[in-house]
Amino acid sequence: MLQLTLKAAISGVLIALASTTAKRYPAFGALIASLPLVSVMGMIWLWWARPDPQNMAAHMQATFWYVLPSLPMFLVMPFMLRAGIPFWPTLLSGCALTIVLYAGVAAIGPR
Repeated sequence: MLQLTLKAAISGVLIALASTTAKRYPAFGALIASLPLVSVMGMIWLWWARPDPQNMAAHMQATFWYVLPSLPMFLVMPFMLRAGIPFWPTLLSGCALTIVLYAGVAAIGPR
């Protein structure tokens, strides 16, 4: 239970840091948010739980393939906001696009 609490606390602090920084410095907040901190933390937590090089390599490779379909969301959403579409429909559309692209990668991507 202590390990889960520690994971949640560290993850929460990083998210709070990115969002708080972005209020004053949007580009720097975006830089913090764009760092693969979640992936790196996930790799650390996974390694502590199961120090298996083959499992870690498979996890890293799968992470690569699932990052790709999330990238178009960050192009579509600014366009929608600048076109006057409200934030919540923009966010939902970006998430829906990502889900569709995730499904495509899962269907045709490497296993």
